[in-house]
Amino acid sequence: MKALLSVLLALTTTAVMAGENSPATTTPTLDIATVISVTDTSTACDVVPATMVYIDHQGETRQVTYQVMGNCSGV
Repeated sequence: MKALLSVLLALTTTAVMAGENSPATTTPTLDIATVISVTDTSTACDVVPATMVYIDHQGETRQVTYQVMGNCSGV
């Protein structure tokens, strides 16, 4: 659940940052029933791409790629 909240926060932050350059920006709504995996960015010290693989409420496996700031905890 903690990872899911981090992902949603990252998506919202990315959308807000993108909105500074474009007049109309919307935050995507994801239909997430179960999170399968999220890219480990604990050793990244910069903005890096991350991917979340999840199953939606219809049982379809989907993935979303987004930008996230690493936290350098592995350094």
